[in-house]
Amino acid sequence: MPIPRIHSDTTALLVIDIQDRLMPTIHNSESLVVKCRSLISGASLLKMPIIVTEQYVKGLGHTFAPIAEVLPQGTPVLEKLCFSALTTEVHELIRSLGRPNLLICGIEAHVCVLQTILDCCTNGIQTFHATDAISSGQPDQIKPAFRRMERAGSIPTGVVSALYEMMGTCEHPAFRAMLPLAKSVVSIPQE
Repeated sequence: MPIPRIHSDTTALLVIDIQDRLMPTIHNSESLVVKCRSLISGASLLKMPIIVTEQYVKGLGHTFAPIAEVLPQGTPVLEKLCFSALTTEVHELIRSLGRPNLLICGIEAHVCVLQTILDCCTNGIQTFHATDAISSGQPDQIKPAFRRMERAGSIPTGVVSALYEMMGTCEHPAFRAMLPLAKSVVSIPQE
């Protein structure tokens, strides 16, 4: 049985609901932003598709500026009202990309991220959740959410691990550009 892997040609990055009005309440928000920026920048270097969702923009605002500024031009940013980011529009976009795998980062672990992963697993989309690039306003809810994601079939990973796995080799043309991204993540302390 093949082991699911994060390859740049079979994986898209899904960035869930990192929005202005949520950020002041998020546990380890500075670390979350640095790590999500690294994933976005790495995916961009590797020409991977990136999809961004925003929950109830009227109430929660748009994508947090430090995240929005590293998104490649033309990145689809899709508003949603249901907690799961696997809306009909997002699901159709994923299908059209022909990428069977999703690497996921964002907030909140126990609500939108969890429900997205449960829906993806139900619909045959292999997910990888970057545990150090996912957080919540309620830190005690994060570990139970991660356990549930994993039991549903999602594979936990870390940002640095994902960056290297997406390249596969130090001979990759993006290797030198990717090194500063990996190093910036390593220096961020976790609470």
